[in-house]
Amino acid sequence: MKISFINNVFIILISFFILSAGLINSIQATDYPQWRGINRDGISKETGLLKEWPAEGPQLLWSISGIGNGFSSPSIANDTIYVTGMENDKEYLSTYDMEGNLKWKKEYGNAYTKTFPEARTTPTIDGDYIYVISGTGEVVCFDTDGDIKWSVNAFEKFEGKQGAWGTAESPLIVDDKVIYTPCGKNTTMVALNKNTGETVWTSKSLNDQSGYVSPILVERGGKKQIITNTGRYIIGVDAENGEILWEILCKDYKSPGDINCVSPVYSDGQVFITSGYNDVGIMIKLSEDGSKAEVIWTNPDLDVHHGGVVLVDGYIYGANWINNGDGNWVCLDWNTGETMYDKKWFNKGSIVSAEGMLYCYEEKDGNLGLVKATPDDFALVSSFKITQGKGPHWGHLVISHGKLYVRHGNALMVYDIKAQ
Repeated sequence: MKISFINNVFIILISFFILSAGLINSIQATDYPQWRGINRDGISKETGLLKEWPAEGPQLLWSISGIGNGFSSPSIANDTIYVTGMENDKEYLSTYDMEGNLKWKKEYGNAYTKTFPEARTTPTIDGDYIYVISGTGEVVCFDTDGDIKWSVNAFEKFEGKQGAWGTAESPLIVDDKVIYTPCGKNTTMVALNKNTGETVWTSKSLNDQSGYVSPILVERGGKKQIITNTGRYIIGVDAENGEILWEILCKDYKSPGDINCVSPVYSDGQVFITSGYNDVGIMIKLSEDGSKAEVIWTNPDLDVHHGGVVLVDGYIYGANWINNGDGNWVCLDWNTGETMYDKKWFNKGSIVSAEGMLYCYEEKDGNLGLVKATPDDFALVSSFKITQGKGPHWGHLVISHGKLYVRHGNALMVYDIKAQ
């Protein structure tokens, strides 16, 4: 009897530990090491998150001010938070531990001072190195101790051409290369060696100015391809040698120049491009080998200013420019371009997604909403208001290690969104 009792207790304890391990493993803590996440698509792979928030919002774990003015997002990697900011017309990279304690803060370049000078570049972390691009086009590599390994004034070196708001690009790392898009009369896109800053390749010139876009990397036809917007073109570039594989002139599809601000979204051979100011969303299909591209549908209902879009279960979600930038929240069918809904909720803003939920951050008053990703309606579940920081709420949200990171101007707030 005693042995049987002990065996039963042992079995119960083993079962408990197995179940506990399963629960722990179901909450996948993932880094967010660059602009819009690991795949630059605004999708976090986090699981075990809250599906509803308290009326006052999720628990604020901590907040800090003094990060410098900026519209960029923080990046999370190596148990460290990396964020850029502007002070006195200079841009700085600051690093914090996971409790918000400053580790180091270093200047890396000049801000673009003509209009909206705040820092825009989101740091890209690759192993033990951090990469940033200043508003004036300086590409810089830091090590984790805060020392600059190399710095190249790439805008000046390649005689780039900017639009009215300077450079607003976050570095893309492809193998041993860091990518930057200076445009101008000499080139369009360049690759620098990520270890030395030396030029690896330059693409041909389209005689254009840069957009305000951080490029994405895709694989098509067995080759890596970089896709981005310039001022007047949508292009696909061979990541190996810089050859422009295809180009689409935006004006042919009513997309004006100088206001392209949204990173493309890619899935299964198709690319969605959008820009605001009463413009249009464009779906492009790549050929099987990736060497050609054609527009297969357009829809003016989702003309995104700079808040990004996300693709969730075959539908595109984002906010449009309607009513001179007040904006509605919109859902389109990825395959057909059909508008599923076009609904008012405060103002337009940025969007990210995790675990089948949308995190919508409207830019005017700082309302932050948790929305179920469904094509049936803008299904708001919970919301609260961001009250710290100043200026437009333009920073894109970050979800990492069960936390929601919100950057507003000179302030960074961190909320606990893990389900208990």
